Amino acid sequence: MRLLFAAAFSLVASVALSASKDAPKGYLPAGALDTTIIVPPAPVAGTTRYEADRTIFLSTRSLKDGPRWALALKDDNYEGLMGAFSCAVGFTPDEKSTPALIRIMHRMEPDLDAAVRAAKTLYQRQRPFMIDDGEICLAKTDALRKSPDYPSGHGTLGWVASLILAEAAPERASQIVQRGRAFGESRIVCGVHNASAIEASRITGSALVARLHGEAQFRKDMDLARAEVVKARTTAAKPDPAACEAEAALIAKPPF
Repeated sequence: MRLLFAAAFSLVASVALSASKDAPKGYLPAGALDTTIIVPPAPVAGTTRYEADRTIFLSTRSLKDGPRWALALKDDNYEGLMGAFSCAVGFTPDEKSTPALIRIMHRMEPDLDAAVRAAKTLYQRQRPFMIDDGEICLAKTDALRKSPDYPSGHGTLGWVASLILAEAAPERASQIVQRGRAFGESRIVCGVHNASAIEASRITGSALVARLHGEAQFRKDMDLARAEVVKARTTAAKPDPAACEAEAALIAKPPF
């Protein structure tokens, strides 16, 4: 079942973790979170939500080759996930500066995978370019077509990352969560996800992080990560101010 949307996201690659012989075990026991009753049903033809998705997809095709399109392409790179938040956080978290934070992202991969997979498998929502003709920022591969749209795994990953980072750097929470929103919106700009799939990914991600806080080990790991981020924000290299100013202007408003 996991192969159903494996092409859509790979969390291990997203945080550029070192290869490990041991597969991540996750924080949560099996069945700890049922997203099929948390996430509302995917839109179906003939409904307002379905037509809104179509309208947004078609209207955002005009963004092709513009600055927001370029950011969307950049956000598609999972290996750059932490880098996407560098301006918002004030530095780029990595294994050297924030090893506990990266371990959290690695360990919760199976939990995120299960949360997204359950709803994707149930609803089997088509991606927008399969419903209406329009250019997208990625190749229209068979793997992409076979990976259901709803909810977005990429959007869930970005939203979860933003919530965890916001908790680790609360004084930058507004900027971090704003960037998490924009990270998900990049999938709409790319044309690979419907707007409803991104909305569903925020519900999925929020529910997952809330459930993770019910686990003592997750809370302990977050305490370590928070201390790392406090230190790294004073010692790690800072992102380019001009680039951060340009990014802030670009994501200030939704692209549709």
